Amino acid sequence: MAAPAPYLVKAYNTAKESENKIHDDATAAKFGFTGGLVPGVDVYAYMTHQAVAKWGRAWLEHGTLECRFGKPVYDGEIAEIAATDIEGGIGLSVTSQGNSCATGMAALPPAMPAPPLSAYPTTPVPDHRPPASETSLPQGGRITSRTIDCTPDFVRQYLHDVRETASLYAEQGLVHPGTVLRLCNYVLSSNVVLGPWIHVGSKVQNLAPARVGDTLTARALITSNHTHKGHKFVVLDALVVANGTTPIAQIEHTAIYLPRQVAAA
Repeated sequence: MAAPAPYLVKAYNTAKESENKIHDDATAAKFGFTGGLVPGVDVYAYMTHQAVAKWGRAWLEHGTLECRFGKPVYDGEIAEIAATDIEGGIGLSVTSQGNSCATGMAALPPAMPAPPLSAYPTTPVPDHRPPASETSLPQGGRITSRTIDCTPDFVRQYLHDVRETASLYAEQGLVHPGTVLRLCNYVLSSNVVLGPWIHVGSKVQNLAPARVGDTLTARALITSNHTHKGHKFVVLDALVVANGTTPIAQIEHTAIYLPRQVAAA
């Protein structure tokens, strides 16, 4: 089966009211952007359309997608998601306003056993979150997100917000994979107070589709907290779990939690 035709999305900023003010027009302008950034998890959501177009439900069950974000995608602009056949899968690119906004690769390897839940123990979510730092996000530390309840209304609204046109989600009662990746942002914001911050990229191994009615959490190991070119980065090895029992995805998630512009202010 050949790679799917290009997919066009009129981007929508789902995070205008988010605690992360990089999605706010005024704050984003201070960083040199022309408006609030469409969240990386939603750009990833656009990219997953091509994987599902090629492999269907099987990709949600055991497919992979690696993505890295470059230039921003802005609210109201058209994003084009192109797919090309490459060895082992499909190459993905997102362009908008003539800029390369994201690149990645999706594949459908053989199904693999999920890691044991015991390898990702839960931890208490703090009542009072400290500021994000090397101390509050220590390498080797473990954090757990608050829950997201995938009610029918929540799932339907997200499908609308990311302008998803694939029918299998509504037909089969499935949660969009963009929601699954969002848990990796949520595990950070559940545990620390973040200023403006930037999702850099993710590597996702799907393990099972999430379903309408599921309660999702993320359990994460902090594998790195380091500084590069003045930015402070955090890298997570996260397991998204449904109903406390079913692994949904294992994800390597990378974010700049303190951009150098904020650190220098």
